[in-house]
Amino acid sequence: MNAKTLYSLIAIAALALIAAVAINRSSRPESDVSEQAKPLLPQLHGHVNDVSAITLTGADNKVMATLKRGSDGWSVTEKSGYPADLAKIREFLLKLDAATLIEGKTSNPKLYAELGVGDVEKCGHGRPLGDSGDQGGSQKCGILVDITGLAQPLRLIVGNYNGAGGGGTFVRMDGQEQSWLAKGNLIVARNIADWEKRDLTDIAASRLKSVTLTNPDGKVLKVYKELSGDSNFKIADVPKGRESSSEFAANGLGSTLADLKADDVSAAKDAAPGDKVYKAEYLAFDGLVVDVAGWEAEGKDYAQFTAKLNAGAADAHIVTAQVKAKADYETAVQAANKKVAEEKSTTDKQAAANATAASEVAKPLAVSDAVKDRQEHLDALNQEVQVLNKGFAGWSFVLPSFKFSNITKTMDDMLKPLEGKKPDDKTVKKPGN
Repeated sequence: MNAKTLYSLIAIAALALIAAVAINRSSRPESDVSEQAKPLLPQLHGHVNDVSAITLTGADNKVMATLKRGSDGWSVTEKSGYPADLAKIREFLLKLDAATLIEGKTSNPKLYAELGVGDVEKCGHGRPLGDSGDQGGSQKCGILVDITGLAQPLRLIVGNYNGAGGGGTFVRMDGQEQSWLAKGNLIVARNIADWEKRDLTDIAASRLKSVTLTNPDGKVLKVYKELSGDSNFKIADVPKGRESSSEFAANGLGSTLADLKADDVSAAKDAAPGDKVYKAEYLAFDGLVVDVAGWEAEGKDYAQFTAKLNAGAADAHIVTAQVKAKADYETAVQAANKKVAEEKSTTDKQAAANATAASEVAKPLAVSDAVKDRQEHLDALNQEVQVLNKGFAGWSFVLPSFKFSNITKTMDDMLKPLEGKKPDDKTVKKPGN
């Protein structure tokens, strides 16, 4: 074969390859070529802060959650207007804003179920609204996300996550036949509680002076610290002949309000305390008090909270803090004066000048204006009480069982068992049952 023939064959092969590619491209859906890498929701880009409401609708065309933005922030309509989790809402909107189209998928309604992008009004399985186990039919239907507040409302059906296929989420604009694989994990939380603001308190055990528990039968258990620097809580009024199960036995009671998050919430009028109520008082060294009333109903552990200020404890704490501030200031002044004296005894004039400047120790407010310092402390505590009560008032919260169990403890739970008597197994039977 001569060179001319070889070059001819190469040219023919190249033309054939080009033709094949052209034919393949022409057979693909037009949108599969022209729409790739475009934003999923271009109307949302740059307008996330304009969104005023998000409605999530699932199987059987049932609304799962309605999230609305008002003057006080976002709230959940189905939970009597309880505050919504702003961070979660913003994260979801930003994911939608960043999502781009990866690949066009089916436009055949019979195949929507495979991607989870079916119309919510045409399929379902009848599970209870907000059921956290709602995974079957509703996944096939998808979740209809209705976003308002923009120039035009957006209605997007979010389907399954393409976990086994390299990532991305199957989606379809409501009213359009074409479905897509979009970049990112856009899966919608199906449990209404997932959209609620869950943070209740974050009061560290190190801040608490005492915890007092009162059981429904009137028996009281109190644990306390004498000094704020104490590592462990002590048990008050231990019966004669009994002793603590360990030096750490009471510490768990002080951790109840630390990083406390609710599992769910109801309006107080819809979930009121029953006959058997567990009461708890948490008193901080600085005077903050949080009172808790807890009860069990329908297999859930409920609690209501109230914050207040113990004026006597607050005053005592401020006095102690001011005495310490004054002592620390005087110690600093003495150290500076000593350094001045040492440097002046040298021939280094620059060192002497620096030492003089160092003696000008700044006075803390507790020393320069004790009255103003006291008022600032009280103002800060009163502000904390106000913020806590704003979140508490009018609501009954469902607590995690491990937190609620700290409210139901008794003296026997803290002490070594009596000889011949086995400790109660509270993991088998819930308190109050």
